[in-house]
Amino acid sequence: MSPRRNRPKGVDPSGPGEDDRSGRYGGFQSMESWQGEQWNVRHVAGASAQGKSYRCPGCDQLIPDGVPHVVAWPEHSGVDERRHWHKACWNAKDRRTSRVQRSRNAPRF
Repeated sequence: MSPRRNRPKGVDPSGPGEDDRSGRYGGFQSMESWQGEQWNVRHVAGASAQGKSYRCPGCDQLIPDGVPHVVAWPEHSGVDERRHWHKACWNAKDRRTSRVQRSRNAPRF
């Protein structure tokens, strides 16, 4: 007996209308509009983030290594403008204020 298939043959797994460019980071990349700009948004799988930790600009907390997250940057900028966000922080970016309180020793982006 052969193993069961999870999806029917011939069906595109990305679904209709979704921009699914799987890359080496194990996630998909799409474009979103935010603050009057187009942003590249890449979803990073947890396995791709092993050994690295980042600071989320939404909540100013560390994203531990191995945790799935989102990488976002403006369309017309370079790799220096990439920021790593918690998925929940990226989804709530319009509801957050810019008044993030940092301690004196907290690193700036």
